[in-house]
Amino acid sequence: MKDGYNRSINYLRLSVTDRCNFRCRYCLPSKGVEWLKHSDILSYEELLRLIIVFNCEGITRVRLTGGEPLVRKGIVDFVAAISKLKVLDDLSLTTNGSLLAPMAEGLKAAGLSRVNISLDTANPSRFTQITSCGRLDDTLRGIESALAAGLTPVKLNVVLTEEFSNTDLAYFIDQVYNFPVNVRFIEYMPVGGQGGNGPSIAEIKDMLNAAGLGQLEPAAVDIGNGPAKNYRLPESKGAFGFITPVTDHFCVNCNRLRLTADGKLIPCLLSDRAVDVKTPLRAGASDEELAELFRQAVREKPERHCLCRTSGHSDFGHSMSQIGG
Repeated sequence: MKDGYNRSINYLRLSVTDRCNFRCRYCLPSKGVEWLKHSDILSYEELLRLIIVFNCEGITRVRLTGGEPLVRKGIVDFVAAISKLKVLDDLSLTTNGSLLAPMAEGLKAAGLSRVNISLDTANPSRFTQITSCGRLDDTLRGIESALAAGLTPVKLNVVLTEEFSNTDLAYFIDQVYNFPVNVRFIEYMPVGGQGGNGPSIAEIKDMLNAAGLGQLEPAAVDIGNGPAKNYRLPESKGAFGFITPVTDHFCVNCNRLRLTADGKLIPCLLSDRAVDVKTPLRAGASDEELAELFRQAVREKPERHCLCRTSGHSDFGHSMSQIGG
């Protein structure tokens, strides 16, 4: 389905929970947020129905998000239920990796294609500082388990905060040379959290080119026209991706909507616009009425996000955990 700017909308980021076992500073505001009541969160049965309806409107790719999606009970069975629909070309999941190790094989067997794992630093103490409560070893085991289970390509999402160091860069270079991972450096977005003093994407590129391992070369490794611009270093098994939502935004190619855990369709990550799907869904709306709500969200998708403005600051009041990142 095309939006008003001739973009094909075929990708849904579907949040299954607003809850997370981490409290990352750039994701949650310092004062915290009020968690949703369980009754406010869409059931798996409701989500399956919406996937079917939205697929008829052009959605062929779904990424499960949170919060942290692996904290929701029954997530493996939900992945299996989505797979049994046989309507999607790609089913993936974004996670902090801390709960992934014992679940990776089950998720793969259930039909999950691949995972994105958040890993902002390889230093245990800084990792705990960023996440407030996380243990680096848990996430590293999650990464190893994802590779072993074949949830590939494994993408490591690195938000560039002030905690990022040269030691971290050396670690990620080592990972890219030895494993088929895609390390994606993500420009920090000022969205309700803290941590905007990290290195720039340009600085990271310069550091990689100056590492004595050759020059970065463009690489076609992404799936589904994602926002990362990908590069390889000579003879590396993996690749680096660079995501610049602020300084070099990719709104012209944005192909996604977001569905929050409480049933709101979000046309743009950085906007307060939302279309309520839960209320009519629970009031007995027909498939056609739900499809029209999807079409409404597509019509309301803006040309570009608010951080493209000269102010450089967002004008909306949600945290990343509330809208699925």
